[in-house]
Amino acid sequence: MAAEIQPQPQARKPCLLSAIEAFQDVVSSAVIIPKEDGVISVSEDRTIRVWLKRDSGQYWPSVYHTMSSSCSCMSFNPETRRLSVGMDTGTICEFVLSEDYNKMSPARTYQAHQGRVTVVLFVLEMEWLLSTGQDKNFTWHCSESGQVLGTYRTAAWVSGLQFDVETRHAFVGDQSGQVTILKLEPDSCSLVTTFKGHTGNVTALCWDPAQRVLFSGSSDHSIIMWDIGGRKGTAIELQGHNDKVQGLCYASHTRQLISGSSDGGIVIWNMDVTRQETPEWLDSDSCQKCEQPFFWNFKQMWDSKKIGLRQHHCRKCGQAVCGKCSSKRSTIPLMGFEFEVRVCDSCHESITDEDRAPTATFHDSKHSIVYMHYEPTTGNLLTSGTDKVVKLWDMTPVVS
Repeated sequence: MAAEIQPQPQARKPCLLSAIEAFQDVVSSAVIIPKEDGVISVSEDRTIRVWLKRDSGQYWPSVYHTMSSSCSCMSFNPETRRLSVGMDTGTICEFVLSEDYNKMSPARTYQAHQGRVTVVLFVLEMEWLLSTGQDKNFTWHCSESGQVLGTYRTAAWVSGLQFDVETRHAFVGDQSGQVTILKLEPDSCSLVTTFKGHTGNVTALCWDPAQRVLFSGSSDHSIIMWDIGGRKGTAIELQGHNDKVQGLCYASHTRQLISGSSDGGIVIWNMDVTRQETPEWLDSDSCQKCEQPFFWNFKQMWDSKKIGLRQHHCRKCGQAVCGKCSSKRSTIPLMGFEFEVRVCDSCHESITDEDRAPTATFHDSKHSIVYMHYEPTTGNLLTSGTDKVVKLWDMTPVVS
């Protein structure tokens, strides 16, 4: 069922521990069971499976349950062993797992949405079950009574959801690229604010309650760190992926962010550094360095008898510049640019070797990631891919 992979000692890279196969379709969501050598998976092949590691080193299903439709998402609470599974039909099915994880008993079914459930999140402290669906509704239920407590209509269907217990704030990221903050009450909710920094869909959210920072990943390949607690509107961009960001996990004990993308890339970001906001791009009708007109500035082109140039922007200072005045490229890691980007010639001269020191490490999972889960108690990372394989990684060489 699952081949055990003997780890080879190599420094500073994730170590592949196991690859769990035997799925008929993509695993839409999975979690590592804390304090157990186990994994819970829900799949588009309609199965819920609990995998336990045997003495042979292989993972075998101790629970294999087939649902009536595809499983789209899930939330697992280790304290209560409560498993909430979102379905393609819009329902949420709740189960309770036995202490030895060899049995799963049905508990409750919620008729939550009119379309596919996209995210489900159980909040033990509030006894709330939060969920979002392709019907563009954000809904929360009382998990004790099963009653609907409230519904909020979103601008587009939601693909990311996080909750802060202390403030009762729900963070909702949707397909329009917008993040909405809602204040939840037992029988109502109020809109706190909305913000938008991505040019593509929000594909993943991750909340750090200690630093009060929200991370959002997008199909535009970028990650944005929103400083919610600072109340100054600070937003830091992280550019280190070449494809859609599919998963975000935060290791709070080391202040490192783990991100995964569709091309199989895993990036470990050091967030224990002082990062800088990227500047706003300035508007100008001519190069702000040599004053050559841009191609739409007909008057200056006519007056100076010069051909108009194409406009670019320096990623460090934000000035509008021509190609000749921005011929250099550089990484600017503290601004989130781990890849080389366009900078004006004067900024290029000001960037030191110390400024170029990387703040992230890059790794290849060798499968197209659709979902990620990090378990801090073991230091292990789970990735699910379009190849219908779940991989388990020892992250302690890079997350420490």
